[in-house]
Amino acid sequence: MRTNPLSRRQFLQRSLTATGVLALGSRGLIPSGYAAVTKRTAVDQVTLGRTGIKLSRLGFGTGSGSGSVQRDLGREGFNSLVRYAYDQGITYLDCAQAYTTFDWIAGAIKGLPREKLYIQSKVPGHPEKVLEAIDHHRKVFNTDYVDSMLIHCMVKDDWTEQWKRVMDGFDQAKEKGWIRAKGVSCHSLPALRQAAATPWTEVHLVRVNPQGIRLDGPEQEVWNDRQHDVSPVLAEIKAMHAKGRGVIGMKIIGNGEFLAPEARDKSVRFAMAQPEIDAVVIGFKSRAEIDEAIQRINRALAAA
Repeated sequence: MRTNPLSRRQFLQRSLTATGVLALGSRGLIPSGYAAVTKRTAVDQVTLGRTGIKLSRLGFGTGSGSGSVQRDLGREGFNSLVRYAYDQGITYLDCAQAYTTFDWIAGAIKGLPREKLYIQSKVPGHPEKVLEAIDHHRKVFNTDYVDSMLIHCMVKDDWTEQWKRVMDGFDQAKEKGWIRAKGVSCHSLPALRQAAATPWTEVHLVRVNPQGIRLDGPEQEVWNDRQHDVSPVLAEIKAMHAKGRGVIGMKIIGNGEFLAPEARDKSVRFAMAQPEIDAVVIGFKSRAEIDEAIQRINRALAAA
């Protein structure tokens, strides 16, 4: 017995609609209502919160083991790996003055189109002259500006008071056009909550993985070996996103501790399922690791 018969007119209307969507898609004119048909990938250019800044969804971390992992590749090996990542579509490079790769960045990006790169770096401690410290990054990287500059590794719940002078210096650097966005990386839940609460922050670098390894916990300390519930971190990420902040996830591979493929896959799928996370950064030491990360993220995005 036939049920809900489709009339010839309805059939033609649906066929024409589908054809029209495909035609629009081939010309890049699919309206927002059809966004779901777009395939998302690890190397998409995504927007970082409300900053308007674009970066690849997957970033290349240059600080594994404070940069020793990448440094062990040698200068030429490091340069080659950064270029390989760029050729695959990874335009986000995550750096820091505290990383031993800091003085290698200029050589790694030499010849690459600067306007297509997103370079994020971090200032440690309480520099006496904040503007000079930020200018030092520009000079070492041989660039006119750094896309995002972060205050590095906050752990105290009152860091916005203790680092007020540094924050003011960041504001001045942004006014000068030396940095495009300002933010913070945190290593404790109290610091993370303060980062979400203060209106100063534009970009957050947040430790996140479902296993709770190397995750921000209630203790005000840089590192800990305890597992922590990811739920409080996700709550802060949602608050950040609601305020228009850019959110980048780090420690996706548990600081390199997720040696089992299924552990890496679980964490990647978790990160890609969080719509509030704009991008993620992973430290790489080989082309195979880059290829694997891209493939895992692509599969996770397709599943999501």
